[in-house]
Amino acid sequence: MIADEPRFPGPLRRHLLSPVTRIALRVQQEILGAVRGFLAARGFVELQAPIIGPVTDPGVRGAKQVDIDYYGARYKLMSSAILYKQAALLTFDRIFCVAPNIRLEPPETASTGRHLVEFHQIDIEMAEASREEAMAVLQGLVVHTVDAVVRNLAGELEALGRDTGAFAELLDQPFDRISHAEAVARLEAAGHPQRGAAELAWSGERALSGKATRPFFVTDYPKGSRGFYDRESRTSAGVLRNFDLIAPEGYGELSSGSERESEYARLVTRMRETGENPAKYVWYLELAREGIRPSAGFGLGLERLTRYITGLDEIWQVTPFPKLAGVVSP
Repeated sequence: MIADEPRFPGPLRRHLLSPVTRIALRVQQEILGAVRGFLAARGFVELQAPIIGPVTDPGVRGAKQVDIDYYGARYKLMSSAILYKQAALLTFDRIFCVAPNIRLEPPETASTGRHLVEFHQIDIEMAEASREEAMAVLQGLVVHTVDAVVRNLAGELEALGRDTGAFAELLDQPFDRISHAEAVARLEAAGHPQRGAAELAWSGERALSGKATRPFFVTDYPKGSRGFYDRESRTSAGVLRNFDLIAPEGYGELSSGSERESEYARLVTRMRETGENPAKYVWYLELAREGIRPSAGFGLGLERLTRYITGLDEIWQVTPFPKLAGVVSP
């Protein structure tokens, strides 16, 4: 087993020469190959996501967006490709991308072990799909990817001290599923304060994750806790047709997804409900007015998935050029 790494990244040269870095990036390469093979076999087309645009995902939980000057216009660095994924379904029925994202996270997130300012998402979107179909694709993708790493890189995982037996339930049993309301009830019963109308607190999510032995879904978040693009249930007012995938062993959230709002009037209403100005989203709303396709999809954090599979303590250990909140780095 390789000796323990420091809690925060040191000099870049030391990080790039570290055997931990080398193994983690080798595992990440295996993950990407498995992801692309799984999705291509199921009819998904890989697209290259934009890295700048007039707007980006507003639902980035405490993080700030980054503005740039784009020939006199104020553009954003992408914090998520969600709006562009929906637009891309005008071209193909099923798309995915491995998209770079920038989020200026609060400085306190530097010590969580799971937040980066610069990271990558495996973004997936399917036209005419339900939440359940998106969840099934996500579960299949994670199982396939973990299986590929365990089969092909068991020695590398062993060198990191990762027991492949930790994945036995993941590879053998379907993922559990609980509602947001049930998650809140469990947390309150365990002495973790949690508001029923809010996003799960990181401490609470970690507590639920720490008790799990395989990944599980949390569904039906309340309206107001997520962005305007998550579709509200047509039968249960105030409940969103969305989900998170939580890794076990305390690793926390790997993925978020949902059915998407696609109707122009509902999008405008939801924007206003979430405090967004529809005038900022002209290009997107023009597409919606002319017709965008109903869809469902998700974003799966590449670095978070790599950290979970490798069993490493810190997310910066699985990226070659780590950027943590509040830490100036190359």
